[in-house]
Amino acid sequence: MKNIKDYIRTIPDFPQPGVQFRDITTIIQDADGLKLAVDTMCDLVKDLDFDVICGAESRGFIFGAPMAYNMHKPFVLIRKKGKLPGKTISQSYDLEYGSTEIEMHVDSFEKGSKVLIVDDLIATGGTTEAMIKLVEKLGGEVSGVCVLIELPDLKGREKISEYKLVSAVSYEGE
Repeated sequence: MKNIKDYIRTIPDFPQPGVQFRDITTIIQDADGLKLAVDTMCDLVKDLDFDVICGAESRGFIFGAPMAYNMHKPFVLIRKKGKLPGKTISQSYDLEYGSTEIEMHVDSFEKGSKVLIVDDLIATGGTTEAMIKLVEKLGGEVSGVCVLIELPDLKGREKISEYKLVSAVSYEGE
């Protein structure tokens, strides 16, 4: 039986020399790989207490929506600035070469809701930290963060150390 890493393609020197890019297209293009990823992520959070799942555009949608469906929870979109039609709140964060903003609708969930944040990957933690700030601005309580892939060498876990983080696979030192 294959494990999750067997479905993830590594592309050396992309997008720049020295980077080992973990490509998830190979996992989502395979029905067994996608099912294994979603089922594993659901299993990782089955004992967490949460009311709603939030995921960031676009890869957080890929894993968060089927998790929400499987666990019978609502799914909330976190999108790039200017992509949501209703009243929104936003959070800026730094990227390697600049900054960007993400947004959520102000009526995404009830104040006091317990929220699980889902994404494909945590590297430096900038996007994850921004998602946490958005949820908390709306009065939500972050129950945890679930990612498919963690790159521990980039220290993203340290940036969000006060929150529970679970990952399906880790590429420490790889």
